[in-house]
Amino acid sequence: MMMVFGLFVFELRTAPYQNLGQESTFRHVNNSRVGKSPRYQYIGRGEDKITLGGTLYPEVTGGDVSLAALRTMAYTGKAYPLIEGTGGIYGMFVITGISETRTEFFKDGKARKIEFSLSLEKVSEDLREMLADVDLGFEGQWNGFVR
Repeated sequence: MMMVFGLFVFELRTAPYQNLGQESTFRHVNNSRVGKSPRYQYIGRGEDKITLGGTLYPEVTGGDVSLAALRTMAYTGKAYPLIEGTGGIYGMFVITGISETRTEFFKDGKARKIEFSLSLEKVSEDLREMLADVDLGFEGQWNGFVR
């Protein structure tokens, strides 16, 4: 097992991916100042996107059924957990796009080779964000003691 997305398992007989791209953005706004260059302020994380791409050979690997299952998951609009085969948890993701290119056809029109790309976007808070918001409960307790 390479990875699990919801109940869909990425492995040799379903949809083995050959590349995994990850893009994270972070939001900064600029604050203009009179007579000085602008200052930038961090306002939080932006989007986290993952792209899985690969080539399917239906005689050996998954094919139409695997891609149909992923399309069905996309049509639900729901977020699913993305977990790596090593146990690493990426978080909750939605499918934002699926593309496929079919080449090398049999006489009946069925493709021998299907190249696919699956675009996912994170919708859950990152653990690091949750830890940044932890309130230890000390605020206001020391007001009478600190001068």
